[in-house]
Amino acid sequence: MSAKPEHYDVIRKPIITEKSTMASENGAVVFEVSIDANKPQIKEAVESLFGVKVKAVNTVVSKGKVKRFRGQPGKRRDVKKAYVTLEEGNTIDVSTGL
Repeated sequence: MSAKPEHYDVIRKPIITEKSTMASENGAVVFEVSIDANKPQIKEAVESLFGVKVKAVNTVVSKGKVKRFRGQPGKRRDVKKAYVTLEEGNTIDVSTGL
């Protein structure tokens, strides 16, 4: 399977936090994904890019905070995260290449 360029548009980057590290112990990997990507698109992109079998995809949309930029109120962008649960025996090592 070759990776299509649109797969890279769906998956932006892996998220490496304390919470995502705890999720990886249960066979889940967390990615930041495009805000308009749906679960089947995310599943297809992960399977083709990393060559693994995906069991389930759960998504979360974190609303952007209102912050002040140079004294003016501004808003950070909304971020969509995908918790991708892999089938037994499949792993993705996101800690390499940092």
